[in-house]
Amino acid sequence: MEGKKGRLTNWFTRLSRGKKIALCISGVIICLAASAGFYVTAKLGKVKREVIPKEKIVVNDLEEDVGVGYTNFAVFGVDSREGEMEKGTRTDCLIVASLNNETKEVKLCSIYRDTYLNLTNGNYNKANSAYAFGGPDQAINMLNLNLDLNISKYVSVDFTAIANAVDALGGIEMEVNEAEYEHLNNYTVETSEVVGRTTTKLPGPGTYNLDGIQAVSYCRIRYTKGDDFKRAERQRTVIAKIVEKAKEKAQSGDLATINKIITDMFPQVATNLKVDDVLSMTTDLLSYNIVDSSGFPFDKTTGTFGSKGSCVVAADLISNVEQLHTFLFGSDENYTVSDKVKEISAKITNDTGVTAKEQ
Repeated sequence: MEGKKGRLTNWFTRLSRGKKIALCISGVIICLAASAGFYVTAKLGKVKREVIPKEKIVVNDLEEDVGVGYTNFAVFGVDSREGEMEKGTRTDCLIVASLNNETKEVKLCSIYRDTYLNLTNGNYNKANSAYAFGGPDQAINMLNLNLDLNISKYVSVDFTAIANAVDALGGIEMEVNEAEYEHLNNYTVETSEVVGRTTTKLPGPGTYNLDGIQAVSYCRIRYTKGDDFKRAERQRTVIAKIVEKAKEKAQSGDLATINKIITDMFPQVATNLKVDDVLSMTTDLLSYNIVDSSGFPFDKTTGTFGSKGSCVVAADLISNVEQLHTFLFGSDENYTVSDKVKEISAKITNDTGVTAKEQ
């Protein structure tokens, strides 16, 4: 009798090359993207692909073993209503996704969108404005420069894709508390307009099987205790739920659902991933597991800083980058940040007066 592994292999091999590529990109998105917004921007079967020349990627002078054995992605959730994926739009969601190439473990770290950082050109402002000023390449470089990372791959998305994926999966089960359900209901009005379909209001707090519009609206909530920090946590929780259910569907051989996710999500992606990048992940797609998630900066404060407005400030950047590398790569306490991060950290302290927290 043929085992489960054999069934999985058979349904995948029956797909065309184009649908294999689409499935893999969908898998990357499902595993990596936690955005409060998605929308339709391309014709079916086409991915908006922007090639970022290698020489345009900025990387600090790092120790040789930093990030070895990992593949890192930047995932941008773009706050757009008209389909723009390029510069000119801010990112409501910035996530660093780190894949351990050996164990297939995935860790997600949200970079809080209002974090005061160097936007790569000596201009210090909120992290989410890097994409607005220079598109995905500047946003990638912002992450590399401030966090001692070596990211070159990205995926950008907006409202409709996640709603479509959740609906294709038959919804995701979420617990919605007293403080959340009214805000979720309020957000469904605008989300419905953007996505182009309607939903129902939740009658009160409880555990629900949220549809796509409700799930996106849940991700967008920021007016509860925890503010934007809690919103980033909600985004990561929704990702984990999507991954869990998508894997269940694939493992059960539910080809119809997988094909629908492919059809609905494939044209809604902007990325610089190459076909070979995507196909190389094919055989391991169902092996990836999200094992942990967090938010950056770990030690932080908030304040209003002149024309920059209300910002999140690392206390201080050096110690937070050390913690980030420990979280993503298991780096030990002897990890030493680059001179560039030390320089940026000093500038942030000078601008804001925020120093390292006392131990």
